[in-house]
Amino acid sequence: MAKVAFIGLGVMGYPMAGHLKNRGGHDVTVYNRSAAKAERWAAEFNGASRPTPAECAKDADFVFSCVGNDDDLRAVTTGPDGAFHGVKAGAIFIDNTTASAEVARELAAVASDKGFGFLDAPVSGGQAGAENGALTVMVGGDQATFDKAKPVIESYSKMVGRMGDVGAGQLTKMVNQICIAGLVQGLSEGLHFGMKAGLDIAAVVDVISKGAAGSWQMENRYKTMVQGQYEHGFAVDWMRKDLSIVLDEARRNGASLPVAALVDQFYAEVQKMGGNRWDTSSLLARLEK
Repeated sequence: MAKVAFIGLGVMGYPMAGHLKNRGGHDVTVYNRSAAKAERWAAEFNGASRPTPAECAKDADFVFSCVGNDDDLRAVTTGPDGAFHGVKAGAIFIDNTTASAEVARELAAVASDKGFGFLDAPVSGGQAGAENGALTVMVGGDQATFDKAKPVIESYSKMVGRMGDVGAGQLTKMVNQICIAGLVQGLSEGLHFGMKAGLDIAAVVDVISKGAAGSWQMENRYKTMVQGQYEHGFAVDWMRKDLSIVLDEARRNGASLPVAALVDQFYAEVQKMGGNRWDTSSLLARLEK
C-alpha cells in the first residue's frame, strides 16, 4: 500500500481515484477545484480530501493529476498552492491529462530540479474505461520511474505501456486521436450513405463489422448514431481541444495531417449546431442536418 494523492475529479479522475483506493488498496487523498466533489469522493471511498493541491500532494509517494488542459495543469502543479510545492523528494508525479508534449517536458524539468520523478501518462478508453478500470495508459518518462509507478497505474488500467522519454506519452495520445478522428468521420459517412441508399443498417453493420471495416466505434456507437443519440462518451469540446494540440505539434514537427485538420473543422460545425457536449460520434449529425 502506498500513499497516493489524486488531483482532479472529473468524469475520468473520480473513478480512477476510486480504483486506486478500492482495487489498488492505496491510502488515497484527493483534491478537486470544487471542494464539495472532493468531499463526496472522500465519503464514498473512505478516503481524505484537502483544500489545495499542495496539501493534497504532501507526503504522498505517488501524485496523480487529471485536469483539462495545459493551463489547468500548470495551475495545479506550479501555480500558487500547486502540487509541486508539496511533493516530497523521491516521490513520483503521474499526469493523466491529455496535454501537450511541451508542457510535459516543462514540468518534468521542474520536477527533476525539485528531486522527484515525472511521467506524462494520458489515457484512452473514455468515461466507460475509467469507470470499469480498463483504461489504456500511454506513458513517457525514464524506465526506472516507469517501473516504480506501473503497478500503481495498473489499478485503473488494462494496458500500461512506456512509449519513450517524457513527452512520448502525449505524442502517442496524439496518434490515438488522429486515428479516431478519421475513423469516426469514415463511419459517419458510411452510415449516412447506407441510410440514404435505403439499406438495413443493422444488417449492413452485422456483416461489415466482421471484416476489415470493423472497429470499436462501429460495434459500440453505430446504434446510438443512427438514432441520433449523442449524450454519452467523449465530448466534442474535448476532442477539439485534443485536435488543437495535435495540429500545433504537427506544425512543429512537419507532419501533414489533412484529414485531422478537416475533421477538426467538421467538429467546429457540430459545435455551431449546439453539440459542444455531444460525444464524438456526432459527426453523423452534421451530415444528417
